[in-house]
Amino acid sequence: MSQLTIPTAGDLDLVSLGALVHRLDPGIVPFRKATECTIHVSGGEFNVAANLSDCFRLNTAIVSAMVDYPIGDLIAERVRAAGVKPFYKRFTHDGVTGPNMATVYSDRGLGVRAPVVFYNRCNEAAGRLAPGDFDWDAIFSGGVRWFHSGGIFASLSRTTGPLIIEAMKAAKKAGAVTSFDLNYRDKLWSIWGGSDVARESMSEIASYADVLVGNEEDLQKGLGVKGPEIKAQSALDPAVFLGMIDSVIARFPNVKAVATTLREVHSTQRHTWSAVAWVDGDTVLAPTCALEIHDRVGGGDGFASGFIYGLLSGATPAEAVKLGWAHGALLTTTPGDTSMVTLEQVQAFATGGSARIQR
Repeated sequence: MSQLTIPTAGDLDLVSLGALVHRLDPGIVPFRKATECTIHVSGGEFNVAANLSDCFRLNTAIVSAMVDYPIGDLIAERVRAAGVKPFYKRFTHDGVTGPNMATVYSDRGLGVRAPVVFYNRCNEAAGRLAPGDFDWDAIFSGGVRWFHSGGIFASLSRTTGPLIIEAMKAAKKAGAVTSFDLNYRDKLWSIWGGSDVARESMSEIASYADVLVGNEEDLQKGLGVKGPEIKAQSALDPAVFLGMIDSVIARFPNVKAVATTLREVHSTQRHTWSAVAWVDGDTVLAPTCALEIHDRVGGGDGFASGFIYGLLSGATPAEAVKLGWAHGALLTTTPGDTSMVTLEQVQAFATGGSARIQR
């Protein structure tokens, strides 16, 4: 089995391909009673690029669709503020049929009341993206170390999956590591293809990926990998996930690492949190901690960001998992989908830091 080999230099440490969205957040108030909202700019693939830029101080880029209207302007401003370099295919908004920058609606819930998330992705510009829309040779011309995309973007239309494959082929040609966050969303796939199309599409993408991010449900529903007979003792038990690794590698011998978070939900604001990864044949498990959640959206992307940073920075697999675990945990303590914490805070927590006041 070949080992994960990461380029040591490149103008861009990471390039993400995915949809940019804006999330309306009324806090703990359910939407049916909301009178005001906070706006967060997000996107599963963008969040990784933004976190790696803002918290981890790497050079990152996002390849996406952008609509020339005020919501697009708002999103583009937040991309710039995160320090992420944009490569956009631009669309004109006609005021009636779009195309639109997608909207995600997500209240935070409280206690026994779970958060509620729903979408308006009607005529989303990112769903119109297709192979041939971007000059990958130009984007990667200065060197790129890592390319990342995900299952949410793949689910948007019949053309977004092939675009990911086109990008991954170009990234591999440029010498980059390629990663794919399975992020299986039944609601999105069911609109145009359903589970069979999802497995076919994501399996083809996974055949070009060096690194996969996803839990046992993602592996089963997104890739069609059968789960083992093992029964998990709890939501924090990695046995089922690890029991699937041999099947994953048998189907996708190109994959050199698979990682996921482990989360036990006690109430909306109280979770127990850990993570696990298989890297180059070895298994590594993060510590377990109790989380007091402010906003859980983006925690998984926060884990992926820290894990990728660890590998890019030359950390051991065990250290990389701890960095992902620590960053994902800290991200849930602040509002929004992207990081508000510092690299020093992540490193301190990953190496045994606490919540004692910092003076």
